[in-house]
Amino acid sequence: MTAPPLTPAPGGEPQATAVIAHPQGNTTAVVGTPPDPMQSLAPAPRPARAPRRRTVPGRIRTQAAVCLFAVAVMFGGTFWAIGNVRDGLSVIGEDAGPQVVATADMYFALSDMDAQVANVLLIGRETSLGDGKDKAVRRYEQRRAEVGKALLLASDLAMGDPTEKRTVEALLNGFGRYQQLAERAMLLNQQAAHPAGPPPAQVISVYREATDLMRLDLLPKAYNLTLESGTIVRQTYEEEYLAINIGRIVVGVVGLGTLAALVVIQVFLARRFRRVVNPALLVATVTVGVLTVTAVLLLGNGAEGLRKAKEEGFNSVLAMSRARAIGNTMHGDQSRYLLDPERADTYEQVYLDNSQKVLFTPGGSLDKYYVGVDKVVAAYPGSIGFLGFHGDEAGSVMNRPDEKAALERVLKGYQRFQQADRQMRLLANAQKGAEAIGERMGDLSRRFQAYDNALVDLIKLHGGTFDEEIKKGDASLGGWDWLLPGAALAAAVLILLGVRPRLSEYR
Repeated sequence: MTAPPLTPAPGGEPQATAVIAHPQGNTTAVVGTPPDPMQSLAPAPRPARAPRRRTVPGRIRTQAAVCLFAVAVMFGGTFWAIGNVRDGLSVIGEDAGPQVVATADMYFALSDMDAQVANVLLIGRETSLGDGKDKAVRRYEQRRAEVGKALLLASDLAMGDPTEKRTVEALLNGFGRYQQLAERAMLLNQQAAHPAGPPPAQVISVYREATDLMRLDLLPKAYNLTLESGTIVRQTYEEEYLAINIGRIVVGVVGLGTLAALVVIQVFLARRFRRVVNPALLVATVTVGVLTVTAVLLLGNGAEGLRKAKEEGFNSVLAMSRARAIGNTMHGDQSRYLLDPERADTYEQVYLDNSQKVLFTPGGSLDKYYVGVDKVVAAYPGSIGFLGFHGDEAGSVMNRPDEKAALERVLKGYQRFQQADRQMRLLANAQKGAEAIGERMGDLSRRFQAYDNALVDLIKLHGGTFDEEIKKGDASLGGWDWLLPGAALAAAVLILLGVRPRLSEYR
């Protein structure tokens, strides 16, 4: 081999040409870049190090961290959803719910106070009509005490709401004014000592002022207070019910994800370390699985319980309480119809309007309404041909036999009450005032009482459903304050115990 001459490269740089001599005498020229003598002194490049997470310990730590994170998310989602169940039950069962019922009862007590005043004035000095004047006075005093208690409760519950607080204050002021007028009317009536029938003009004038204050100011304010509290209940229910169902989905999805992560890490460890079972991780998997299923079932039951308490209990109690209060106002309108002949037409129209609120059937007059009531009540429960409070109730109790039967008794009682009302008005229109008053204070009063008692029984049934669902919901949440964090902590500890021996092999 001869010394390599330098030959120019295509780019102008000289290249070394090596001449290789073969044994046969032939030569071969090899052109190339001359070797750099410093390259032989440079260290050989080290292979790239794998990222830490791609090593076995790194993969174990990553998978364990995913499992722990999933357990934490499941704990947080379950805790949040259970809190929504508890908040919903608290608002409906202990806060705004009782306030709504209390204001509905207050509406009834207010209307009954005015009805009893009308009865006292209509009876006059008679002692043998109906239950008598003394009993009417005692009922007036009883209702006044009930209104006072309901106003105090409403005042306490309205402390955080300026609008409700102003309404309660206006009711308190108006209630005091009404009592003054009502008691003055009864005092003047006692002094007049008139026979049964319309009292002297002075008594009627004072009572008109009292009953107008009641019907045009106090009762609407009490009704508005009920609506305001009912709005709080409805909004809270809708928000909490939606949140509970979202939480149930979150818990279910995260729970399944956690189980999947635990299975993945166990499969990896089994393959890598040739161990079939990791006891700690297996127990963690079972714990997470049980917790997930239990939490999803609990939230489902909580949502259903909240729905039943609201829709089958609270809504029906409120609707029937309103129907009862309006019915009592109707009964008072019957007395006012006989008490104040100059306003008889007005009271008759108000009676018809209130009747349509309780049970609506087409008819522009009382005569047509009586016929409509007889027709639709005879057709129930085969068909529901009426609306109003009782119509809504009929649609909601279709699948509950006990409440359906109770409503049927209510409707029969309402029908007989309307039939007695028709008889009273026929007597009054025939100028048989004494007989009409006797009908009002006798048979009509008894039929109204039977209808009212049937309505109270129906309200008690719904109230029982409401109380039962609230108690069941509270009881189901009793142990979760410690069970949920305990299970989540146990699962996390088991995960750490499961991976710790495998990581220690790489130290």
